[in-house]
Amino acid sequence: MSLAGQVALITGAATGIGRACALALAGQGVHIVVNYSKSEQEARQTAAEIEQRGVRALLHRCDVSVEAEVRAMVQRTIDEFGRLDILINNAGYTQFIRHADLEALTEEIWDRTFAVNVKGTWFCSRYAAPHMVRQGHGCIVNIASIAGLGMVGSSIAYGACKAAVINLTRSLARVLGPAVRVNAVAPGVTDTRWIAGQRQHLESAIAMTPMKRIATPEDVAEVVLGLITSADFITGQTILVDGGRTLVW
Repeated sequence: MSLAGQVALITGAATGIGRACALALAGQGVHIVVNYSKSEQEARQTAAEIEQRGVRALLHRCDVSVEAEVRAMVQRTIDEFGRLDILINNAGYTQFIRHADLEALTEEIWDRTFAVNVKGTWFCSRYAAPHMVRQGHGCIVNIASIAGLGMVGSSIAYGACKAAVINLTRSLARVLGPAVRVNAVAPGVTDTRWIAGQRQHLESAIAMTPMKRIATPEDVAEVVLGLITSADFITGQTILVDGGRTLVW
């Protein structure tokens, strides 16, 4: 499927998996809305690299947990491009808290984790979907995590919120088909700035992964791109990108 001329909105696109997805889609001729919340310098660098591929990049700062800001971001996308074909819900938040340390997982951390990872995914999907339905086509990919499938991850809250994202993916696929396909990708530990300084977590993940390495953002982006370009009969599914990590739980 040719994607040339389509428009993708990618949340958390300044760095990591979001950035890798943005560059992969730009290479297919897709115009990219680069959403960020704090990483303005990195977002501008990502936008410059996107435009080097001959497509447009639109920078938009937005906290995806705030409904009014999401609504404005989607409307700006439509105003600028006249269409919205692809949504990648990648923006995320976490803190590393030992699962046994129940006291450290405060209400504030719990609420922020769910606000960004679940409400943000919901708000973006909610406002993007009507435009896709009117067009008669669209594709949403949610970045989940293997933490949503088992008792692993940076915190109990993170695992619980990613389980919610997987459930939300299935619900949206059911109600938005056939015009819009909705899938999720669940990476294992991935080489992003989130794991900087988490040496013990990193070494443990590598030791327990059959492929004996962690994922790169490009590993994840490759699967996301495949779901968008060549998986027309797949919806409501969660694809694991974990190097076999879940095989040894």
